[in-house]
Amino acid sequence: MKVLIIGGVAAGTKAAAKLKRENQGYDVQILTKSTEISYAGCGLPYYVGSVIEDKEELIVNTPESFAKQTGVKVSTQTEVTKINRAEKTVTAVNLKTNESCVYSYDKLIIASGASPVIPPIEGIHLKNVFYMRTPEDAISLRETLETSGIKRAVIAGAGFIGLEVAENLASKGVRVSVIDMADQILPGFDAEFAGYIENHLADQGIMSFTGTRLEAILGTDQVEKVQTSRRTMKADAVILSIGIRANTGFLSDTGIELMPNRTIKVNEYLQTNDEDIYAIGDCASVTNAITEEHAWSPMGSSANIEGRIAAQNISEKKLSYQGVLGTGVCKLPELNIGKTGLSEAAALAAKRDVISVISVVDDKAHYYPGASVFIVKMIADKTTHELLGLQAAGKGAVDKMVDIAATAITLHAELEAVENMDLAYAPPFSTAIHPFTQTVNILLNKLNGEFETFTPVEYQEGKADGYQVIDASITPQIDGARYVDLSSVNGPVSGLSTDEKLLLVCSKGKRAYMLQNRLKYYGYTNTSVLEGGTAFNEIEIEG
Repeated sequence: MKVLIIGGVAAGTKAAAKLKRENQGYDVQILTKSTEISYAGCGLPYYVGSVIEDKEELIVNTPESFAKQTGVKVSTQTEVTKINRAEKTVTAVNLKTNESCVYSYDKLIIASGASPVIPPIEGIHLKNVFYMRTPEDAISLRETLETSGIKRAVIAGAGFIGLEVAENLASKGVRVSVIDMADQILPGFDAEFAGYIENHLADQGIMSFTGTRLEAILGTDQVEKVQTSRRTMKADAVILSIGIRANTGFLSDTGIELMPNRTIKVNEYLQTNDEDIYAIGDCASVTNAITEEHAWSPMGSSANIEGRIAAQNISEKKLSYQGVLGTGVCKLPELNIGKTGLSEAAALAAKRDVISVISVVDDKAHYYPGASVFIVKMIADKTTHELLGLQAAGKGAVDKMVDIAATAITLHAELEAVENMDLAYAPPFSTAIHPFTQTVNILLNKLNGEFETFTPVEYQEGKADGYQVIDASITPQIDGARYVDLSSVNGPVSGLSTDEKLLLVCSKGKRAYMLQNRLKYYGYTNTSVLEGGTAFNEIEIEG
């Protein structure tokens, strides 16, 4: 069998290597426009920040080493321009000689990836305008950083890559501003959670300007200023991370079905509408594992999985790809963040009966050196109790929280099914009741009516107006609020009637919940706890 693969990097090389392991007799060839076939795209920001010292570390495999290791033929600097489905041929141009060549195939895998969005604005070609998609991009930015003394940088795009670049530039002493035309940073996170992270970045000296459109890059020969829809900003460099577009232009006359965003539509077996043509990686639109709707998730992790599955299906194993959850994790200054599954906004859009909770839980034993907290938002279906999503932030192992949630969501688990899992515990790693389990318990208490709350969003919307704020912290923290010491409550509280509307607030939410439980016992009927406490919310007391 002859298998042609258009594109390398994660998806293409994984499919090629797996095909040869499935059957050494397969004739497998990669055609790629690039000079490299396999590089660490997710590692690029860390090369900029010198966390990865050697640029050679960014190259996972050279064309020569990959061909020798796997037996796959590799043709670099070869751009595919046409696919003839009837004749099962691919036409490509050798970019070194400009000669055209026709390749035949029995099965074809399209792994053509995606390219950075280049906005049609003034100054886009000035010196010190950078992207962050290939090793050359990262190498060029770091060389400029080390030789030209960049003092101010503007990053357009507040997704994972943009913020990772921001962190690494800031670590080199660069004053960084991030702009994004969306209403929030970090698409895929809920707005209040993204707002918490934005405030943290500001505390670390990285300012974010949302709802701000990049209009022009100004300068004579190199970047001097950035014109936005709000203001002009001084800058020595601009890094564009405003999104990517699938490389599918060469498919326009093929009849291969594309989605509205020009990604390739595939079925559960990663086949296009032509059963002999597969599509994987950043150019393909797969499905969301929860909603079963088509979803684009251009991640290196899913690209590798798709490559393995496509290779096995070509080898007649008929494996279904269950789809993506949008799982991601990101390192920021003094904060790790991650998410998986549906946000609350996405769950509501999917017509799910949504309930959520914000928890603040210890990330390891509180007495262990370096202990901190996780801020967690957990989303579930109120009717079925199925776990739908999780967002987490903290100094500790956020990826562990996200991965537990991704496992549970993949298995379509109800909250009760993961309530008492035997998770690892030792003081350096976790708490006796795991922080994931603690959050499950809190959400179940809310579902069962034992924990009555206002979410941070409800508080911001004014739904707690008319409630008297009660400071339930260990020691008084909230100026202007009445303080009630939990340990002293052994009956009705003097000066507080049992039908009075009381908003109970502490630093994390735990003591407020315990106070609510005790007040209910003594007949109080209108108490509500502010989820996330002062760790997540800014409390305003009317004078």
